[in-house]
Order: sequence, then C-alpha cells, then structure tokens
Amino acid sequence: MKKAIIGRKVGMTQIFDESGKVVPVTVIEAGPCVVVQKKTPEKDSYSSVQLGFEDVKERKLTKPEIGHLKKAQVPMKKHLKEFRLENADDLNVGDTITSDVFAVGDRVDVTGISKGKGYAGVIKRHGAHRTPTSHGGGPVHRHAGSMGSGTDPSRIFKGKIGAGQMGVEQVTVQNLDVVKVDSEFNMLVVRGAIPGPKGGIVYVKNSVKVAKEKKASSAPTRVNLQKKSARG
Repeated sequence: MKKAIIGRKVGMTQIFDESGKVVPVTVIEAGPCVVVQKKTPEKDSYSSVQLGFEDVKERKLTKPEIGHLKKAQVPMKKHLKEFRLENADDLNVGDTITSDVFAVGDRVDVTGISKGKGYAGVIKRHGAHRTPTSHGGGPVHRHAGSMGSGTDPSRIFKGKIGAGQMGVEQVTVQNLDVVKVDSEFNMLVVRGAIPGPKGGIVYVKNSVKVAKEKKASSAPTRVNLQKKSARG
C-alpha cells in the first residue's frame, strides 16, 4: 500500500545497530498531517488526497488559501501537498495521518529543496575541467570550453553547461531505510542524508524502485586461484 506524509528535517545524528556499527541517520518531524481535500474518479477522474502540515495564523495566508481550508473545516495549515495513495478512497476530509503509517524496515523516497550554494562556475556546478594553463592557454582557465561552431547556428543551444545559480532545486533521494518510528514525538528516522537544510520541508513516500540486494559470488575467487596456481 502506498503511503506518504509531509515532514520537516530536524537534522542528522548517528545510532548504533545491534552489531555495534555506527549508522548515520536523519531525523524527520513527520506530521501530523490532516486531509484537506479528497479527489475521486467520478468527479476528478483520479483518486488522491491533499494533506496539510503545520498550523499557521490565518493572517499569514492568502484569501484563496483561507477559503480553501475553511471549506474543508480544518485548521489553517501552512504547507499543502497532494498525494495519490492507494487507500485514498478510505480517507475522508479531516482525517489525521501520523508517522506511524510507516514501519521500521520500510524503504522510502524523500523529496526536498536542496541547499542554495549561490552563483557558481562550471567547475563547481557541473564538474567541468580547467582549460590548459600553459602553451598559450588562457587568459581564463575556469570557463566553459568551446560550445560549438560560431557561424552556424551562431548561438549556444539550451541545456549547455554554464555558470549560474547552484542548488535550491527539487531533489529526491531514493531507497532510504526507515530505522525508527515514534508516533508520540512525530519522529521518523531514516538511514542516510536527505535534501535541504535543517528545518526544510520534505515529502516522504514509499519507494518507487525496489533496491536489489547484491549477492556475493564465489566465481571470481575460483578464477583468481586458478591464475595463481598457473603461475606457480
């Protein structure tokens, strides 16, 4: 069953597993989220629910947002996000979703807005190489190289690498393990790092891709032994 929730990144820490190994984890304040709107196949041609997260004062919202929330008869919420859930038909406006929709061992995808790194050049932003620093190279060495012919088309095509704003874009990290769930504190702990700064809003949902575990193969070992015996 597909599950999803809106949360806020608290920060990173580390815990120890049963074998004593250090596991880097990220703590997420997940929910509680309230169902603000419900869409049905009969009326909207598909099923989904819109969730609201984090209470906010009415004066900080626009008139359309206030009207939308008052129509649903739910508290004023700062963040809204629509999710297509398999159990959307079972949910109703006003229902609350908490972090316990996930369980330890689940695989999740976390989406957020990455940290802003300001105006950056092509080397930092795209991993480009420097131009030659000798034999007539220059006068600049950290600019992008040739982008194509000059006469035709006499312009640079869209999508070419260049300097510009780095970061502040939507990023999704996939297949993160849920290490701990605490519904009392609305806490969701996942293995590894997630996008965004501390306090950033993130969307947590089931993984769309299933990560296959690699099985150790003994074939390379046999080959190495044969080569070693042949040399001897």
